[in-house]
Amino acid sequence: MELNPRDFNHYQAAFLPYRMKIKQPLHVLCFSVCSLSAVAQETCPAPANTFVVEKRLPNGQIQVISNMTSIQQDNFAEFEGDVEITNKDSQIIANKAQINRTTQQLIATGDVSYQNPQLSVTSQKVLLNTQNNRMEIADTQYELTTLNARGQAELLVVDQSQGLELNGVTFSTCPTGQEDWLVHADSITVKPDETRGVARNAFFYVQDIPIFYLPYYSFPVTDARETGLLFPQIGSSSSTGFAYEQPYYLNLDPQYDATITPRYMTKRGLQLKTEFRYLTENNSGQIDIEYLPNDSDSTTNEDRYFYRFTHKGALSEDWEVNVDFNGLSDDNYIVDLGSDYYNSADTHLFRTLGLHYYSDALNVSLQLRDFEILGDHDDTYRALPELKLDYVTDLPAGFKFDIHSELARFDNANGTSPKATRAHIAPTLSLPLENSWGEFLAETSVMHTVYRQEDIEGTDLSRDVSRTLGQAKLYGALVFERQANWFGGNVTQTLEPRAQYLYTSYEDQSDIGLYDTTRLFNDFAGLFRGQEFTGLDRISDKNQVTLGITSRIIDEDNREQFKLSLGQIFYLEDNKVTAASKEDDRSALAAELDWRIGSKWLAHSEVQVSTQTDKVERSSIGLEYRLARDKMLQINHRFVRDLSGEQISQLGLTASWPIAQDWYWVGRWYRDIDRHRTIESYTGLQYESCCWALRIVAQRQLTSRFDDNGLQSTDEFDSGIAIQFLFKGIGGDSSGRDMLRDGLFGYRQPYLLD
Repeated sequence: MELNPRDFNHYQAAFLPYRMKIKQPLHVLCFSVCSLSAVAQETCPAPANTFVVEKRLPNGQIQVISNMTSIQQDNFAEFEGDVEITNKDSQIIANKAQINRTTQQLIATGDVSYQNPQLSVTSQKVLLNTQNNRMEIADTQYELTTLNARGQAELLVVDQSQGLELNGVTFSTCPTGQEDWLVHADSITVKPDETRGVARNAFFYVQDIPIFYLPYYSFPVTDARETGLLFPQIGSSSSTGFAYEQPYYLNLDPQYDATITPRYMTKRGLQLKTEFRYLTENNSGQIDIEYLPNDSDSTTNEDRYFYRFTHKGALSEDWEVNVDFNGLSDDNYIVDLGSDYYNSADTHLFRTLGLHYYSDALNVSLQLRDFEILGDHDDTYRALPELKLDYVTDLPAGFKFDIHSELARFDNANGTSPKATRAHIAPTLSLPLENSWGEFLAETSVMHTVYRQEDIEGTDLSRDVSRTLGQAKLYGALVFERQANWFGGNVTQTLEPRAQYLYTSYEDQSDIGLYDTTRLFNDFAGLFRGQEFTGLDRISDKNQVTLGITSRIIDEDNREQFKLSLGQIFYLEDNKVTAASKEDDRSALAAELDWRIGSKWLAHSEVQVSTQTDKVERSSIGLEYRLARDKMLQINHRFVRDLSGEQISQLGLTASWPIAQDWYWVGRWYRDIDRHRTIESYTGLQYESCCWALRIVAQRQLTSRFDDNGLQSTDEFDSGIAIQFLFKGIGGDSSGRDMLRDGLFGYRQPYLLD
């Protein structure tokens, strides 16, 4: 029997207040140890919610359906047998229901279920009072469908003025009957229009074992940012001893926030780390300050600090400003205390301020570039300031004309090295042609540079230097294709020869200092670069031909399965610029290989072989087997015959593999072959179910610590162990880096296929 909704309009208000708009109503407890990588967010199956959208009624209407109905003088109604009471936002299903107009109560009994889009509750009895807009459900089983969470409550109360209250409540995101972790609290309350709830006398259980107790805990109930405690981080290493970090997040404003993190280390003392972030329509930035007073592990009990300021902002549609300014107290700060932004192999910290203008034809950049130098390295010249201007325009007949120019002032923090002001302009006329089967480029440039050098006493430098060089380049490439068969599949094979002639005139540059110039290494792509140095202080004379060839195998899905490139430079004349002089009439033979071997194997290799000695000068080889996202084996080797007077030969192994249901292992090992020692060993073990995860990581790695003279040690190691717990659904995702990418040598894909 279906009743006329108008007969029960006075009952409709009883249902409207009870639609739950709580996105995270039981975000009760957070417990995490150490900041490792974000756990893959596998979640448990969502609780079933049978509240059907199609049954919703227009606002202000209520519908009651039952097998039997009894109405007494329009004051009392009794329903029995498959009772369904539905309004716009919720539904009650029960064996029996009574509606009393005099007492303004609705009582549903017998296998009662209450549902709305966010909440599902089962019980034997529901009491709903329309006079004070209050619903009480005793001995409930509830499910929060938006959180994949569930639990029990001795009493669940929804009150229009008081909000939601659960007494004698349990909470877990684990499947029913498999509660690996569980929160039990005397009460949980969420007030109306509040963004936070309160749990009182909460015990946290893991496998029925109480882990800790919180007499009072405030937690967010929406996705909005909230001030409060974040996941703590706990770890131990030979550098810090036992360390505990407790971040506290401050939601200061919708456009900016802060995180304050005390960090206690048994070997070094109490450190304070602060982070301030801001984000507006046109600007974003971050300020980080870390301070450790009286380092207990230092012989001098020195104060140690690190600071960082980054900013990026749009002044208008075409103008942009950016800042990256860093500093620290001593060379070993990153080695001893770690950093989220740098690692122990870094030798410089940036200090830059830039103003940029961008348009289709003109780009302008004004920068102040400085560095914080770590260790006993040559002081890097700073550019204070550096102005660059680039202009490009199209000319008739397909020609292009562009101008690159810059003006820079170089000085050195040590106060004794030469200083210089440098102006440079390079107009270029080019004819670029390109189509599907090839490309051609003819280009000619004039490069004029003027120097004014100071503090040059006792050097071979000249005060005033003017240098004008001419350069001409011809470049061409062709693409040949044919249909072929590759391991039984139809493919397209390409043959792509390319050639370049490059001529640069000579001028003596021995009276010019080196301010932003270092030698470049030539891989295959670098053969056609036309430059042997960074910067402008050395521009080598050239009369050379570069030849290269690339072959690709492309499958029917237009994916590269194989790519091999070979190239070499042939010098037609000896270089007169001393820094670029060579002993042979050709460069090393450069080769590059990428190969997708079947569906599971990937290979990448780069090699440079000297044609004078037939010896490998530089090489890198990587071979990877990947069965699935979490099933991977990789072996790689890196070799450099001469790097600052030392030979580098390193072998690395990386693996990640499931070892049992819900168990996952990651391992990495790197060995210095020449010195017969392991420079990094890393192993991580992870258990992850749909509602919680545990990680244990142990590692030992070379620290590269600086001694009192600023020289970097190659014999000191740091060892550590870390543990991370993550209970899903009660604290958000964990933060940090993936286990594969953590450590001194993080995982890198070995291939460069398109």
